[in-house]
Amino acid sequence: MPYLLASDCPAQPAGERLRALLERGGILRLPGAHNGMAALQARAAGFDALYLSGAAMSASMGLPDLGILTVEEVAFFIRQLARASGLPVLADGDTGYGEALNVMHMVRVFEDAGAAAVHIEDQLLPKKCGHLNDKKLANADDMAAKIAAAVKARRHLYIVARTDAAASEGLAGAVARAQLYLEAGADAIFPEALSSAAMFREFAQRLPGVPLLANMTEFGRTPFLTADEFEALGYRMVIWPVSSLRVANKAQALLYAALARDGSTHGMLAQMQTRAELYATIGLPDYEALDASIVASITPGLAVR
Repeated sequence: MPYLLASDCPAQPAGERLRALLERGGILRLPGAHNGMAALQARAAGFDALYLSGAAMSASMGLPDLGILTVEEVAFFIRQLARASGLPVLADGDTGYGEALNVMHMVRVFEDAGAAAVHIEDQLLPKKCGHLNDKKLANADDMAAKIAAAVKARRHLYIVARTDAAASEGLAGAVARAQLYLEAGADAIFPEALSSAAMFREFAQRLPGVPLLANMTEFGRTPFLTADEFEALGYRMVIWPVSSLRVANKAQALLYAALARDGSTHGMLAQMQTRAELYATIGLPDYEALDASIVASITPGLAVR
């Protein structure tokens, strides 16, 4: 119970724990988790860190990924993942929710909510999913100023600069922007929507020694590559941003179709998480035992009147 028991809470700040994971070598795998339950299931599967996607958050609220969400709405999701799992969370910070002061406010709010890292992108509002067309890019110097502001505001937050420039400015333009963002203080670079293994390799070769993040989203511009393949191409982190939500949404659609057709969920029982499985995942017995232990330890000391 990493949230309720102080003894179970991580002693190090989330950002420091993420850095330690990166320093151990290999590629850090960050599956997307769109809510606290997904975070618990990812931890149970053995993952050491999580990713919180703006697209997944927006879609889970029935909204498109156009930068509509507010800082506080995203912080609500961050708290879910951090409290439920205790794992370091890389959060999607979109364009930073404004200019320099807004970016600094975002950093403070995200850190207080429990985030380990944030990525900020160089698009203009209304921003789009990185794998769509006609994205509008911010001036590179303006984006660098946002990165510098984020660095000034953070205590431990790991700052990832995302560039969407490859589609419109080519690989050379994306690399030039990345170098500028690194000079502004970014800890890592996220080149979005690269469309071939060769592009991933060349980008990494042009930025030797720089921690790089790869986005393995389905149904986008990036070909399917494994975590090991991304590592071989020179990447230190990989995210699967919306996978958990896609699977959950597909399952829900099947459920509602069956319920509308049959007037019953009987035919879906084999595909459901049972009550026992649900309680085991959320740790209900542990919470009940904790509650009972506190009551038992306090009651004998109460004066009888």
